[in-house]
Amino acid sequence: MIRRRRLRASEGIRALVRETNIQVSDLIYPMFIVEGENIKEEISSMPGIYHYSIDRMDEELDRIREAGIRAVLLFGIPKHKDECGSEAYNEHGVVQSAIRHMKSVNKDLVVIADICLCEYTSHGHCGLVKDGEIINDETLELLAKTAVTCAKAGADMVAPSDMMDGHVSAIREALDEAGYINTPIMAYSAKMASGYYGPFRDAAHSAPGFGDRKTYQMDFHNGREAMRDIQDDIDEGADILIIKPALTLLDVLKNASLHTNMPLCVYNVSGEYAMVKAAAANGWLDEKRIVMENMTAFKRAGAHMIITYHALDVARWIREER
Repeated sequence: MIRRRRLRASEGIRALVRETNIQVSDLIYPMFIVEGENIKEEISSMPGIYHYSIDRMDEELDRIREAGIRAVLLFGIPKHKDECGSEAYNEHGVVQSAIRHMKSVNKDLVVIADICLCEYTSHGHCGLVKDGEIINDETLELLAKTAVTCAKAGADMVAPSDMMDGHVSAIREALDEAGYINTPIMAYSAKMASGYYGPFRDAAHSAPGFGDRKTYQMDFHNGREAMRDIQDDIDEGADILIIKPALTLLDVLKNASLHTNMPLCVYNVSGEYAMVKAAAANGWLDEKRIVMENMTAFKRAGAHMIITYHALDVARWIREER
């Protein structure tokens, strides 16, 4: 008889043969930075996640440093929004100012700037709008300008999340022309139009003012299309690929891990975070156990890094188990 239970008999034995492990260095922590002063406001649909103004950001940076987390992903929420999202590419905008502050406080922290217009436009869409349509090519120039201003402010990496066609090549060309040839692009390569983004839109004040984002974000029914989008971003010069949302795209993540040799990042999104938090608050599940099971599933499916709002807790749990 084959007795596989021999290797499950104790935690010590199980640890010895464990195939997948989560490390703190795998984690990227998203942060929401708002204009203003003395602001630390919890996001109601994302318990434990806050809006910070730059003057209150250091307390969160201290927690990040103590947790051993090496990378953050920044989203900015400006006071002023207009149809062309001009604050996104303002050299003194909220994200650009936050980047400069972060790098002055902790030069070793990897600061990744999300590149998109949705938080900055009055209509809430990720691109320019003309006659009720989201227009692609004219948007690329503004995304490229945004990426350059973030790199100039000190961002270690830029992450275009807009899902416009050709965005990676436009940003790569602009960065290179501006002298930022060594700034990597972490592209949102397979980003589905998903109901799991709801809490994020509250956090970023970025819900579309009309329609939806299905004409540019991917149809979640299509796995093979996702692989075509991934290949496009590789061909355009992406350095790292993001797959989002995490839980519903594990098949795409696994396919990408098998058919590309690129570094892969998965985004454990706001709705996935909020579901776990709500169920744990009601005593319906063990939060630590579920979160660590999710993290392990992401790594097992091929992720090299994980963007997650659980990052501070995961880092603490890893430390406690040593």
